[in-house]
Amino acid sequence: MILMKYKILVLDLDGTLTNKKKEITEHTRETLIRAQEAGVKIVLASGRPTYGIMPLARQLELDKYEGYILAYNGGQIIDCKTGELMYENVLDPAVYPYLYECAKSNGFQILSYKDEYIISENADDQYVQHEAFLNRMPSKTVENFLDVINFPVAKCLIVGDPEPLAQLEPVMKKELESKMNVFRSEPFFLELVPKGIDKARCLAVLLEELGMTPDEMMACGDGFNDLSMIEYAGLGVAMANAQEVVRQAANYITLSNEEDGVAHAVEKFMLNAE
Repeated sequence: MILMKYKILVLDLDGTLTNKKKEITEHTRETLIRAQEAGVKIVLASGRPTYGIMPLARQLELDKYEGYILAYNGGQIIDCKTGELMYENVLDPAVYPYLYECAKSNGFQILSYKDEYIISENADDQYVQHEAFLNRMPSKTVENFLDVINFPVAKCLIVGDPEPLAQLEPVMKKELESKMNVFRSEPFFLELVPKGIDKARCLAVLLEELGMTPDEMMACGDGFNDLSMIEYAGLGVAMANAQEVVRQAANYITLSNEEDGVAHAVEKFMLNAE
């Protein structure tokens, strides 16, 4: 039995766990299975919806090894073994009409996620299609978006050309300041999420539930939305391809996501296989 300092491993997906093809390499997969066999708990932490994370969770056998999914950048925590929704933070339905009007009046599409589908009023829109590709989820056209989102919604996305979307962002931020967070994750994606959504905050909830401390956690990421968890973790690991601010905040910079950087860090700090 390996006595490890770090007992929980938190992994961002795009740009971290997966390569440019959005795939986990066989070497990385085998390394993560070995870590789990040694007792490490794995958390997949992403801005993706739960259904967009599930295929990767199955590849890593998180159901067998009692891992977790942190979806919507911290809007949900799912126990992979039981399927239980352990935590959820959702949008106030009172804001839906305003979000919809902002999209419609500016010629943008607004989308959300229902079961395994991405729903919008135009599934063929290029940016809706891109979100579908990123999440490996089918896209469905609905007649009226507002009529369909009659369930708890963890995230909406307004998608469109970067320049006009950049002009809409500050307007919506000001209007919704006290109610929710508005930010662009890509030049063409405007994220609309509950107030206080943050990977580190959500991980604090999970650690408390598991009786673990941040000192026992290693977190790997590459993007702005990974910054909070990299600073929060006992060992924050930035990918070589990470944003500069993330690299500066990290305790260690590993190889890139094209070079099995996650496997390299796990071998170095968890499996002591240098």
